[in-house]
Amino acid sequence: MFEFVRKHNRLFMIVLLLLVLPAFVLVGVEGYSSFMAEGKTSVASVDGQKITQAEWDAVHREQVDRMRAQMPTADLKQFDTPEVKRESLEGLLRERVMQTTAVKQHLVVSDERLQALFRADPEFAFLRNPDGTVNKALLTAQGMSSEMFVRRLRQDLTLRQVMAGVSESALSVEAVSGVAFDALLQRRELQLQRFDPRDYLAQINPSQADLEAFYKVPANSARFQLPESAEIEYVQLNLDALLGDIKMGEEELRKYYSENESRYTVAEERRASHILIKAEKDSSADARAKARAKAEELLIQARKSPAGFAELARQHSQDEGSAANGGDLDFFARGAMVKPFEDAAFALKAGEISNVVESDFGYHVIQVTGVRGGERKTFESVRPQIEQEVRRQLAQKRYTELAEQFSNTVYEQSDSLKPAADLAKLKVQTASVQRQPAPGISGALASPKLLELVFSEESVRNKRNTEAVEVGANQLVAARVIKHMPARLPELADVQAQVRAQLIQKLAGEMAIKKGQERLEALKTSDSGDGLSASLVVSRAALGGLSPTVVKAILSADASKLPAYVGAKSDEGGYVVARISKLMPRDPAIIDAKRAAVQYAQAWTSAESQAYYEALKARHKAVIKVGVAASAVTQ
Repeated sequence: MFEFVRKHNRLFMIVLLLLVLPAFVLVGVEGYSSFMAEGKTSVASVDGQKITQAEWDAVHREQVDRMRAQMPTADLKQFDTPEVKRESLEGLLRERVMQTTAVKQHLVVSDERLQALFRADPEFAFLRNPDGTVNKALLTAQGMSSEMFVRRLRQDLTLRQVMAGVSESALSVEAVSGVAFDALLQRRELQLQRFDPRDYLAQINPSQADLEAFYKVPANSARFQLPESAEIEYVQLNLDALLGDIKMGEEELRKYYSENESRYTVAEERRASHILIKAEKDSSADARAKARAKAEELLIQARKSPAGFAELARQHSQDEGSAANGGDLDFFARGAMVKPFEDAAFALKAGEISNVVESDFGYHVIQVTGVRGGERKTFESVRPQIEQEVRRQLAQKRYTELAEQFSNTVYEQSDSLKPAADLAKLKVQTASVQRQPAPGISGALASPKLLELVFSEESVRNKRNTEAVEVGANQLVAARVIKHMPARLPELADVQAQVRAQLIQKLAGEMAIKKGQERLEALKTSDSGDGLSASLVVSRAALGGLSPTVVKAILSADASKLPAYVGAKSDEGGYVVARISKLMPRDPAIIDAKRAAVQYAQAWTSAESQAYYEALKARHKAVIKVGVAASAVTQ
């Protein structure tokens, strides 16, 4: 039979093709159709024209690419959130609303205006050549042709016209902005009386029935709900667990020492001074010959009087960096100097002077003034270090050998972790864990991947080993659920002290509010200053130690008739009563009149532009489809 197949191979391939192709066509076409349909899914629409999932994906991908270019080290996951994707869709919707409006209002930008704007607007200065034309090389670097740039610029200017009537029409009038800022930053002089819940705690004594009634309210009992948890066993295979079982002999340590003796040798260094006669690499042969002759002459003088080398360098060396120091280059190791200089320096002993040395910089005369390093540390002095290194290498090798066996054993003998632990005399540990890592915890139990496996339906139901999961470099962990506790509400008796404390706090807060409201009504009836604080001034810019909530209530109170009274619940759960005695204008030091006018105009422009855009959205029936799935395009 096989001989028949071999002889009729071509015929056999045709038969297989006829059998496989129809199935491929059916499945392939269906899959392709499904893919195309998904890309055409409508996620929004403007004036009846849909925005597809594919268009949204493309816009979001461009936005992520821009962020990647601007912040290369940023974590791209922060751009892949539903909120950021929604912003991409909102931006695309806005662009389509502007395009639709521009078409319906017949807004265009002429070639003359486009050219005039490009030549005059400082925004485009970096793209202009000296003669006013566009810098094509710069556009090419941005991935655009001149035609693409003109088309994009025309579109951008056209869309700007849609909002220009609103965004460029705000008036900056100091009188108007002054009134607005005076109201916003008005100061009020007042006296306070605070009603703090802490002052009423001792008066509260709830009964057992009160505690039970409080605990039965779902919103209250939910605060005491115990999260889902599990008692687990786990075993961890890592280098630290293997280190203690590693055995090594003296011969092995000494062999490692010999093979790595360069690591235990202090790097040899030379201290040298030199005289440089410059001769550039591309200088003429005659110029280089003259430079060499000069160096040879200085070499003769240096050897006649080695002690005068420094003075000779000061007078004749053309190395600006070292000449003033007598040519001294301090200590340097191999690799610090150009090769010819290095070879010559390391061939000399202290006090010796080299022959003339040629380098790319010119011609050198070198005197070695000091030698250090080159000593090798003894085996005994580095033995602890070697032992640690060898032990870790052997542990790494052992870990590599055991990792697969550990994973297989955990899976094949899933009713116990002991067989896997016995592979390397590992310890089976126990712990109590929740779905989220406990605050401040580290190591295996901080691994979301491991906890996800622990609380998987299979692990909880069958109480069998999880798969071995890598929780760090050279760290494998497997776990098994011993006891699972679902999220649950504890009995009142178990949390009665905490429930009592919360109820007392709640009732004390209610009493403080009641007393405060009574005091407010009493002040309105009889303006008695008993219990009120000394006068203070508050504003939105200076809260005077009060919470924003209380200050907002004070500044919102009707003060047309003074004194005025207002009460407000504090953020701490109590109550504050205020007696307003005086209205004061804003502090001019906070913002001057001109800056106030500019900011007022900007605020109005922003508000009116947003209102106009919302009106355009309504006019053109611009909607984002409810329940649209978040795009997933970040690579």
